[in-house]
Amino acid sequence: MEEALKENIMGALENVVDPELGIDIVNLGLVYKVEMDDAGILTVDMTLTSMGCPMAGVIVDQVKAAVSEIPEVKDAIVNVVWSPPWTKDKMSRYAKIALGVQ
Repeated sequence: MEEALKENIMGALENVVDPELGIDIVNLGLVYKVEMDDAGILTVDMTLTSMGCPMAGVIVDQVKAAVSEIPEVKDAIVNVVWSPPWTKDKMSRYAKIALGVQ
């Protein structure tokens, strides 16, 4: 996948906000991998801040909706993975400041 397309995808994913924390999933470090095949099928590997997240379905739907606006993306598969486990270390500096995390 070309870098400009990946930047567009990550930019779209920055519009998906974790409803509990109020920060987008990219800055929270929840997006682990994005890959697209030749047919335009985008696969997003991401995690959540906790296994029992009641908003998991909503977040997955928001991810699909966000990337659907990118012309090159014909369909999206969102895999919620738990390995490696998410930690505060994966958060961007912006997210850490916004949430008051050291």
